[in-house]
This record gives sequence, structure tokens and C-alpha cells, in this order.
Amino acid sequence: MTTSVPLPRVGDEARAALFTDARTTYSFADTAVDDATLTDIWELARWAPTAANLQPLRVLYVRTPEGKARLLPHLDEPNRPKSASAPAVAVLAVDNRFHEHIPRILPIRPQLKEHFADNPAQRDAITSFNGPLQAGYFILAVRALGLAAGPMGGFDAAGIDKEFFPDGDRHSVLVVNIGHPAGPPEFDRLPRLAHEDVVTWA
Repeated sequence: MTTSVPLPRVGDEARAALFTDARTTYSFADTAVDDATLTDIWELARWAPTAANLQPLRVLYVRTPEGKARLLPHLDEPNRPKSASAPAVAVLAVDNRFHEHIPRILPIRPQLKEHFADNPAQRDAITSFNGPLQAGYFILAVRALGLAAGPMGGFDAAGIDKEFFPDGDRHSVLVVNIGHPAGPPEFDRLPRLAHEDVVTWA
């Protein structure tokens, strides 16, 4: 018989910050978010697991007026005021050259670098699953550091890629506004599906 290894259980405050009290933020206060805090977001998010530790997600922080001027035209019009008000906006992208890092991040199987180099379809499979997975981790890391996250899907990915990733090696998957909320949520929390609507047992 094997012996189980106990894992820590987070407290009520952490659960509330990450899940039960978490809200998407649409407008942000003028309070700045410094570069050290933005760095801490990735320092936290990077430890969550991915398939074979391949880590395809890349983060572009847009936080200057010049950067915002380049980004906002590529967002759907209703989303532009949200990102304009955010102290920082993270463009989350997947790197289709993630395999170049394999000898360093998966040293037990360095030969996978050549394998993925010769198989673009398998690289796409890795990025299409693990990129969104890491994006979820990223949002949780934002909340864990006491910041509000406003993830958005309404944007021209091809336009953002052309503007910020002209080498063609990265593809945008999510835009996340980051900062402190400008007041309480704009509307009451919407209902969630109940256990009996979602969970089955076998």
C-alpha cells in the first residue's frame, strides 16, 4: 500500500480572492501597477504545470501611452475604454518556436526539440491546449497578487500579431487588463451552474 502525500489546503481568504469573490473588472482606478508587481505575476504563474513542461505562453505588457496607441485600434470598439483605463494590459500569446527551449526546460528529453521542429501540427496541438491553460494560470496569479483582471477575447489577433510580433513566431490568444477596480462591480454577480447541472459520476 502506498502512503499518500498531504498537500496544503488554501484558506477561505485565498479561495475568495481566486474564485468565489473574483469578478471581471471593466474600469480601473488610476493607481499604478509597478514593473516589479507585473514581474511577480509571471514569477507565480510560471510554476503551474504544462504538458511535458513545454510552457508555450509568452506575455507582452502594454503600459505606456505609445504602447496603448498601438494596441487599442486592434481591440473591438466596446473593449477599447476598458484597456485604455487599465494601468497595464497583458497580451498573452503562444510561441510557435517553444521547442527551441526544450534542452533547457526538459533536459531529460532534449531530442524532442528536433521532433517538434519537424512536426508543426504537433507544435500547434501543444500551443492550442497549453497556451489557454497557462492563460488561466496567469489570471489566477493576477488575482493572487491583489489585482483585478479583465480578460477579453474581442480583438483582432492577426492585427496585434502584425503590430507587436512581426517575426510571425507568436500568436495572440487573450488580452488581460490589469489594475485596481474603479469602485465596486457594475452589476450583481451572475448565477453559476449548480452541481447537478454539471457533474456526473461513473
